[in-house]
Amino acid sequence: MYRLQVCREMRARASQSAFNWVTSFNPSRFIHSLPSATVKVEEIAGSQPAEVHNLVQGKWIGSSKWNTILDPLNGESFIKVAEIDETEIQPFVESLSKVPKHGLHNPFKAPERYLMLGDVSVKAAHMLSQPEVSDFFTRLIQRVSPKSYQQALGEVYVTRKFLENFCGDQVRFLARSFAIPGNHLGQQSHGFRWPYGPVAIITPFNFPLEIPVLQLMGALYMGNKPVLKVDSKVCIVMEQMLRLLHDCGLPVEDVDFINSDGKTMNKLLLEGNPRMTLFTGSSRVADKLAVDLKGRIKLEDAGFDWKILGPDVEQVDYVAWVCDQDAYACSGQKCSAQSMLFMHENWSKSSLLRQMNDLAARRKLEDLTVGPVLTFTTEAMLEHMNKLLQISGSKLLFGGEALKNHSIPSIYGAIKPTAIFVPLEELLKDNNYELVTREIFGPFQIITEYKDHQLPMVLDALERMHAHLTAAIVSNDPLFLQEVIGKSVNGTTYAGLRARTTGAPQNHWFGPAGDPRGAGIGTPEAIKLVWSCHREIIYDFGPVPQNWETPAST
Repeated sequence: MYRLQVCREMRARASQSAFNWVTSFNPSRFIHSLPSATVKVEEIAGSQPAEVHNLVQGKWIGSSKWNTILDPLNGESFIKVAEIDETEIQPFVESLSKVPKHGLHNPFKAPERYLMLGDVSVKAAHMLSQPEVSDFFTRLIQRVSPKSYQQALGEVYVTRKFLENFCGDQVRFLARSFAIPGNHLGQQSHGFRWPYGPVAIITPFNFPLEIPVLQLMGALYMGNKPVLKVDSKVCIVMEQMLRLLHDCGLPVEDVDFINSDGKTMNKLLLEGNPRMTLFTGSSRVADKLAVDLKGRIKLEDAGFDWKILGPDVEQVDYVAWVCDQDAYACSGQKCSAQSMLFMHENWSKSSLLRQMNDLAARRKLEDLTVGPVLTFTTEAMLEHMNKLLQISGSKLLFGGEALKNHSIPSIYGAIKPTAIFVPLEELLKDNNYELVTREIFGPFQIITEYKDHQLPMVLDALERMHAHLTAAIVSNDPLFLQEVIGKSVNGTTYAGLRARTTGAPQNHWFGPAGDPRGAGIGTPEAIKLVWSCHREIIYDFGPVPQNWETPAST
């Protein structure tokens, strides 16, 4: 999720090399602007590794072991994370167990906390608006989840705008209630948004700031106490943000922050028994947690996201650029990344594919417009490509090679932006479909072509997909849009000539559809859906009618 509209000063910074930004940083300005920070971005290195701690019951604590994180650009052991093991979870279990089911606040309890959290949002948004603070988090994101400066800055920008959206009274407006007249004098029913109390948040590596902050603040706004776990590879970003939030007035007891492996976190969830868990990550883990937690979960899991180019060909330069951004920005490591492109035959007669090739070729490691893939190795991605190329009629359009002249460690992946063409008829075959629609969380996409009479085949391909997060229908033909929208599911669907799959800002819903477990993020509707439940209170004061008598039994 990135925001295209950023200020001119920040656009200028985006062109800096990923290797030059360290020397341009001014430590004295950093110290003055961010007193809560415990690290200096330019000093994190194998010779001076940063440390990440845990927060429980208002205290920062270590653990009995350190997990060493490798620098994704050079393989140095540059961050040490104090990871809690299964024998050390008791303080976190106790912390969750102390939280009542009615939460830290609700419309009838401690309403001043709505105002307090509105003030925290004001101060945190102001801090992120400071160039030095924004710069600090942008560069810290780049260190652990390498992406271009502009992509990392976009994450900070969206986080700030979200906080601005929930300043002042906007937090208590989330808890707005309604009343319905009753059946007789003195009776009224009132509907309220009610917290769950103890909750858990688990977030992935690809958006180290935006996803955890938006979900964390939503949980807090509605009256819950969360325990937060962020992927250890990037948890340093959220540790620093929590320290900033504390400086902005968030009580240190309001959030627990745990670093652990998946097995330990699973044990904490089972023993701590949070009333609701938000999980953002892989479908495999999501499905396991849904069973373990007996359905008390909301999910934003994997997205094999599609784009359809309609029959009307316009603005080829622009559409090619958006396709490149959707598929390859952040090295394709977005849950909204364009995984499959259905191209009407009219587009194949244009310069679209050539332009997409040219745009992909511009991406380079030096400015992190392409970079390390943190969940797939180079070998795994190339092996998948070779399997696809065994399908009849398939071909490599561009890419398909490992990056050269780099020091990215072998546990990560590094390939050129890649596109594979697979004929539509072959794609739909039962023995091919699962392979073709396997999500590769990297700079990798499938492209196919269809004719007018084959649109039902395209719609059938969409119907068979399991993940329904984002989608794009690139057309200004209203009848075409109506047909595709009416026969598809994806929760965040962009429609029109400028449609995209990525780039979701803070001002509209982002989340899957077609699954009752689906979570949203960013908007009032998403916050209320994920972080609160409905409670109905029926007042019935009387008076009892005069001359009332006990009726016969029924």
